[in-house]
Amino acid sequence: MQQSLRVYAGRCTVTENDTTQDGAVVALVKPDNTVLVHDASGYQPSAWLTRADAVQVERDDGGFRLRARKGSDTLSLSGESVGHAKFAVSASGPRVGTCPKCDGALVRERGAVTCVGCGDSYPLPRDATVTDDTCETCGLPTLSVEDQDHFEVCLDRDCESLDDVVRERFAGEWTCPGCGTGLDTERDRGLRATCEECGRSHVVPSGIVSDPCECGLPTFETADGPRCLDPSCELTGAH
Repeated sequence: MQQSLRVYAGRCTVTENDTTQDGAVVALVKPDNTVLVHDASGYQPSAWLTRADAVQVERDDGGFRLRARKGSDTLSLSGESVGHAKFAVSASGPRVGTCPKCDGALVRERGAVTCVGCGDSYPLPRDATVTDDTCETCGLPTLSVEDQDHFEVCLDRDCESLDDVVRERFAGEWTCPGCGTGLDTERDRGLRATCEECGRSHVVPSGIVSDPCECGLPTFETADGPRCLDPSCELTGAH
């Protein structure tokens, strides 16, 4: 969905809570209702209100009034208008591909990949790398992700779920050393391996699966060294 930035310029009185200032300023109303007021000095706004609950603008012959409110905080401008405009805006960032839906540029910004054309956005798993390859199903870029192993999956979770791929990778891979039953893997504040027979359950460490431990469970290469799936295991010196 296309988003818009509204711009209002004029010689007016700016009131921020109990503080008032006068001058010729430019006010920007961002798509998330953040209001920034800029004057001639410096690069920082002279007044602002972040993510206002409501922004109201009234215009008449030669004048305008802007009121923004967030809880008990208020910001208002009132005076002579010298211009106003509305501009389409989008996310911006390094280009990582082309949107198969509208041919717009896909850019990486914060924790997502967003199309600057149609506005479609795809959240990124932590530490994911966008590859130069594209998904054979939908045409979006693929991701390289380390999640207990190395995976390459589609950027769109609805096209290919990383959770499903991880579960399939480890389905029946590990056996409970207590009763010999295969461990199930599910997401529960991280990946968890559970034995439905005897109830043994462990959160899978954040690392790459490695050689089996002497206790029978897998070990993982982590930032702090090798760890057994069972954090209480003493055979590997795990902690």
